[in-house]
Amino acid sequence: MHLRGSIGSMLTSSSSGVPSPDPEATTGSTARQPQPQPQAFDYFVVLDFEATCEKGAQIYPQEIIEFPSVLVDGATGNLDSEFRTYVRPQHHPALTDFCRDLTGIQQADVDGGVELAEALRMHAAWLQASAWARSGGCFAVVTWGDWDLRTMLETECRFKGLAKPPCFNHWINLKIPFATALGGGRRAGLRWAVRAAGLEWEGRPHCGLDDARNTARLLVELMRRGVQLSITSSLQAPSPQLTPCGGAGAAAACYCYCGVASRGGVVAVPGPMQGSCFHGCGNWTPSMGAVCSYFMWSDC
Repeated sequence: MHLRGSIGSMLTSSSSGVPSPDPEATTGSTARQPQPQPQAFDYFVVLDFEATCEKGAQIYPQEIIEFPSVLVDGATGNLDSEFRTYVRPQHHPALTDFCRDLTGIQQADVDGGVELAEALRMHAAWLQASAWARSGGCFAVVTWGDWDLRTMLETECRFKGLAKPPCFNHWINLKIPFATALGGGRRAGLRWAVRAAGLEWEGRPHCGLDDARNTARLLVELMRRGVQLSITSSLQAPSPQLTPCGGAGAAAACYCYCGVASRGGVVAVPGPMQGSCFHGCGNWTPSMGAVCSYFMWSDC
């Protein structure tokens, strides 16, 4: 675990090891930046995995080799703490030259790493010792894209028969609110997005911890611009029996596959269904359309 400075403002460390404000940070350009807007989450856990890879080929099974995470205070935009451990791959223990060059991860790093099950346990322990646990609030996991949690962690845990914390079953894909606020579409790369937001890239691309730090900085910039962040992606579809759409109060009880409240509507197009009511994805926007395929007819 590593304590760092602030994303929202520069910090120094007190003798107790708890970050405290730097007096010099109260003046200058940092102080003039707008404060993050209040969010529904007290903290954000930003992560970015690195995995075994080969140029022009698919390694199977692909395995996580770097497990980094940073904790962002949802009220202040401060980076509270960091976590990183290297993970020892079991099926392809020798890293390819391409993988070492791309990520900067060396063979000695993974040889001295832990198995994925232990990495998950260590990450959970880090969270339990963090400011989030002491606050008693809620947090959301944040990634740049859906690959980390929908594809990489889910696939590897299923392949190895590992249980993972439920917090990794739903997350904020920061590409979605970024595209809504600043454009670029969901295919935009992280480095491009950082520059498009007026920020400078920090660190080495494809170093998992540096990528997570830059994603966190981008997250805070969106918060400063007034973007309200909500869960965009989920591995769990709601049960129709538990989340019905229809009748009085249906809107409050109906959730789409993204895990957010669905959107109600009425068919306006002339035809046999004109005037019928429905509920669809709660993450729908005019520019991007719907994030998930949730749809259900409901009573008006």
